Order: sequence, then C-alpha cells, then structure tokens
Amino acid sequence: MVTAIDPTATGFLFAENRSMPMHVGGLQLFKKPEGAGRGYVREMFEQMSDIDEVAPLFLKRPHRSVRTGGQWVWRPDEQFDIEHHVRHSALPKPGRIRELLELCGRLHGTRLARERPLWEAHVIEGLRDGRVAMYTKTHHALIDGVSAMRLLASVLSTDPDKRGMPAPWAAPPTSRPSREREAPELSELPVQALRTALGITAEAAGMPGALVKTLSKGLRNETSALSLYAPRTIINQKITGSRRFAAQDWPIERLRGIGKATGTTVNDVVLAMCSGAMRAYLLELDALPDQTLVSMVPVGLNATQSQIASAEGGNAVGAVMVQLATDLPDPARRLAAIHRSMKDGKEALSSMTPMQILAMSALGQAPAILAPMLRMQGIVRPPYNLIISNVPGPRSTHYWNGAQLVGTYPLSIPINGMALNITCTSYDGHMAFGLTGCRRTVPHLQRLLTHLDDELGHLEQAAGV
Repeated sequence: MVTAIDPTATGFLFAENRSMPMHVGGLQLFKKPEGAGRGYVREMFEQMSDIDEVAPLFLKRPHRSVRTGGQWVWRPDEQFDIEHHVRHSALPKPGRIRELLELCGRLHGTRLARERPLWEAHVIEGLRDGRVAMYTKTHHALIDGVSAMRLLASVLSTDPDKRGMPAPWAAPPTSRPSREREAPELSELPVQALRTALGITAEAAGMPGALVKTLSKGLRNETSALSLYAPRTIINQKITGSRRFAAQDWPIERLRGIGKATGTTVNDVVLAMCSGAMRAYLLELDALPDQTLVSMVPVGLNATQSQIASAEGGNAVGAVMVQLATDLPDPARRLAAIHRSMKDGKEALSSMTPMQILAMSALGQAPAILAPMLRMQGIVRPPYNLIISNVPGPRSTHYWNGAQLVGTYPLSIPINGMALNITCTSYDGHMAFGLTGCRRTVPHLQRLLTHLDDELGHLEQAAGV
C-alpha cells in the first residue's frame, strides 16, 4: 500500500544531508540468560533475522516521481533484503564500554540509504563482561523517539521465562502486507491525505492569534514555542557527519527526591542537570556566554488527538524553548528558573490545538534549518543552543526471550548550528542520558558525563536531600 508522507516527515527528508543524517537511534544492553552457551549471540541474531514476515512499517521506503506529482510517498520495498537491515557485529578487544560507544558513534554517523527502508539493527558481541548489545537506527521521517520506545516495549516481557518473542520488526501473523500494488498515479493518492490537508487548513483559522501571542512572548524573552534570544556558543557552529556518543544512567529516585523537596518535576531536574553540566563544561573551555542558553525541549502530543501519530509510525511532537538559566551560578536558582520556564511553555501550548502546536513548532525550528541551507550561519543568531528531550520507557525489568534488558540509551540528531543533542530515557528505576555530538565540533564530550554527575550532587545538596 502506498501512503502520503506527512509534512513533518517530509521536512526531515528535505533537511538531511551528508553532515546531518536525520535518524534516531538506540543502544540496548542485555544480560544473557542462565545457561547460555558460547553461540548465544549468534542464536539471538538468527532469531531476529529469520522471521516469517516483516511489519509494514519496516518495509516502506520513501519515493517520489512524476507519477506522484513530485510529492514524497511511502511505498513497499519490492526488493527487501533483511540481511542488509539486521547485522551481526563484534567489538575489538578489550571489549570495554568505550569500544561499544565508539562503534555506535561511527554507525550513527552514516546515512541510511533511501533506496531501502530507512532502518538498521546491529546485534553486537564482544563485551568483556559478557553482555550483549543491540544498536538500532531509524529515520526520523519513519518514527519518532516516543514511538520507537513503545515499539521496543511491545516485544519485551516482564516474564524471564517467556520464549518465542518476536523481533521489533516482525509482523504479527494477521497483519502481513500486500506487495502487489505499483506506484500510484497522482489521482490514486489516498483520500486521507486530502482530509489531512483540509484539516490543517481548517485548524489554521486559529493560528494568527496563537502566532501573535507566541511572537510577543518571544520578543519579551519569555518562554514560548519560538526563541529570539539564544546566544552564540562553541556548539552553535557548522557540523560534520562524524559523531561521538557518550552515555550514563542515574537512579530516578535521586532525581525524584530533588523534585519532591523543591516542588519541581523529574523533567525539571533533568533540565537542571543539563544546565549545570553545560555551565561547568563551557566554563572549563572559557566559553560560557553571559546570556542563558536556550534549549529546544520536544513535547509529545496525545496520539488520540492528532491525525499524524499512529501505529504506522510518524511524528507527533511539539516544542517548548526553555531558558536553562546557565547565567546563574546557584543550582537552586537555576532549577527554580527552569521550572518557571517549562511551566510557562506548557501553558502556552495548552491554549493551542495539536495541529497548531505542530505548525508553531515547525516555525520555531525553521531558523535552525534555513540558516545553514541559506549559508547564513554566523550572520543570524541561533534560535536555540541545544536539544534536550526526555522519553519515558518501561518502569520495571523487562526481558527478550530470557535475556534481561539491563540498560537502554538513546542516540539522537545533532543539526547544523546545534552540534549537541541530549536525550534521556527512563527504564527500570534509572534515567539514562545519551549525548550525541559532532565529533569535530564538540570537544571532550565525555567530560559532560562527569559534569552531569557533579550537578546531580550539587542539586541534592541545594535541596537538602
């Protein structure tokens, strides 16, 4: 079946270039079940690659031609080869986490081929502690971080004895796709696309008021979906396609304790950790600006209220531009300022419909995309300095065919002018931070993990916990 590609996903396809691959990724660590033999990883790889049918989401590739009116559509891949998408890799000795993160950074810097479905999975052995890793990457046009986490959770179980569990890309027996249709004529494009377009037009009637309100808040340097006051920093430069990845997790109970003591949320504490870490990092490099850094914080929309989010993948994300208060030396004041900023942003979004939020968020991100495209970097100020997102995951211990999932770490998308992306994922009582940066633009990325750990301690001390 051929379907139209929604405007947000189309934007990700148009924005992609050699320096800016537009895929999200994930690194999962599994502990082998008791009694696993030497060939366990090979067996795990074969279970994930030898499947009866692939889910429709993982069979579709982007396509456009004269027959589609020049518009991007999804069409099934008639020459699908699972051996291209599911791969078996091994780490060089000594098999430390360092070697694993280096491999993930290298894989994450390579673009996905548009001639094929836009995803890959690598089963990785060779860790000296015996754990098994799996790195996956999926184009952001195909799926967003929240949907990717839900998809992973759907093939896991809380029962360590359960077997016969499918790979994330395996289709249930009742949902096998048809591969018989050819690319449609323009007149054959789904009626749903027209309905979506009409829906956007109808919703646009309420945009002028929301736009004026958002612009006025931006001009007053207040939190909104648009930012007009982000300072230039060393991370707001042109990037290359090379990537470096760093990851670590901390007990959520520590973050929750700070939140309870200060009347803030766990997400506020995550942002405060990032704020303090960025302040220390830039001070160390003698590069801290006088003005506060601004972060773009994605906000997931309720899938039941949006025509864009569905079981078929896609994206349903709004954004708030949060002032990180990096100009304040006191951790408690930084946390309080971030809490106010995030609260103001959520209140602004609550006055809009989901479609209006998507449109406003697209406007807010346009300067970040258009500046490098029009070669205006260094001339215009960046609309925000970095991206920080928080994706919720399973709260309890999960297993895949007896292998215990002991850690899950997200990899995301640095973009031109925004060389660092921080994404967090909660799982089984821990908050995992994944730092993805341009290897040539962001120096000593690993140091940020030390600063995050230090800042968590500073926040606990300030909160009295």
